[in-house]
Amino acid sequence: MDTITLIRSAIRGLLKVADRPLRDLLASVMTSGDDYMSSAKPQLDWDDQEARTKLIDSRAKDAHACLMALEGQKLCEVVSEAARLLGTVVGQDLEQDGDGVFRIVRKVAKDRVISVVDPEARHGHKTSSHSFDGYKGHIALDPESEIITKTVVTAGNAGDASVAEELIEDLLTSNEDQAHRGPTAQQGCVYGDGAYGTGQFQARLRTAHIDSKCKTQPPSAKQGLFTKDSFTINLEAGTVRCPNKIEAKIHYLGGGDGVAKFDPHCQSCSLAQRCTTSKIGRKIRIGAHEAALTKARTEQMDATWKDDYRATRPKVERKFAHLMRRKHGGRRARMRGLLRVGNDFSLLAGAANLARLAKLNVQSIPHGGWEVAPA
Repeated sequence: MDTITLIRSAIRGLLKVADRPLRDLLASVMTSGDDYMSSAKPQLDWDDQEARTKLIDSRAKDAHACLMALEGQKLCEVVSEAARLLGTVVGQDLEQDGDGVFRIVRKVAKDRVISVVDPEARHGHKTSSHSFDGYKGHIALDPESEIITKTVVTAGNAGDASVAEELIEDLLTSNEDQAHRGPTAQQGCVYGDGAYGTGQFQARLRTAHIDSKCKTQPPSAKQGLFTKDSFTINLEAGTVRCPNKIEAKIHYLGGGDGVAKFDPHCQSCSLAQRCTTSKIGRKIRIGAHEAALTKARTEQMDATWKDDYRATRPKVERKFAHLMRRKHGGRRARMRGLLRVGNDFSLLAGAANLARLAKLNVQSIPHGGWEVAPA
């Protein structure tokens, strides 16, 4: 929804849940003359910038007037929720200039509400050029049986790695229990693409004694300059050595992050043009999980690691293709709200699992349990 539609819809939602006295109070403080009970957009020349500015300003002031009128009122939960939604949508896209006129800001709020009928939905990006509105489904898959072991649904703007631990919580718990029983405990293994190869998740897998086959993206640098992996990072000594063999000390900041600055040496360095365009010299930032990232990048250079990853990872993409066969319920949610969409996605995964079990010819046995029937 665009900003005007969001504001008008939020005001209409508030008026619908308000009782008659409160609705009359809200109507008395709004001055734009808009019929908010109608879902039709106001009629005006949308190419007229001045008319659009007046429209935005008047509807924003109506929204703020409603919120001011509710101050100090004893409200039921439904009205309070509608008021909170109105406050959110009117505050996320607008700013007031020096003349007191509300205008649309030229930036996007970090967690922008995109719909008043489904306030938990968000705008997301599959790639830089492929965007979508709504929710994002995540799955964990057993690569041998190709059975889905866990589903999670998040808002569309959530990163894949944000739910990585939740997807494998059974494996994390199992491996931690085994680790307490001795160093010979069997390791699990987790595969994931570059979205899951964050430092935090890689470190979590190491702590849980799980073999990581999650791909970590290599460091990048602009304009073909030396990348971070061209520098030798010694975390034990707390130093970083540049390609010209100059060492800089790591200065640690809060949260375990740090930075190594080479500015005293860059001015006279023969490799400066290949290293930095900054007038104050090159800086190398050290993350709190730098050791885990370095280890992951080193491991994934191994040919055996690459072969294993390439043989296993496509199974997940194929399973997503199975889930997306039906547009309604797969690629497009049939419900509204995070909880309902999540439950529906779990049902979809369950149906896919039943189809997979049938494909494997799995059947129950008399005294309990399951087995693959002979061909």
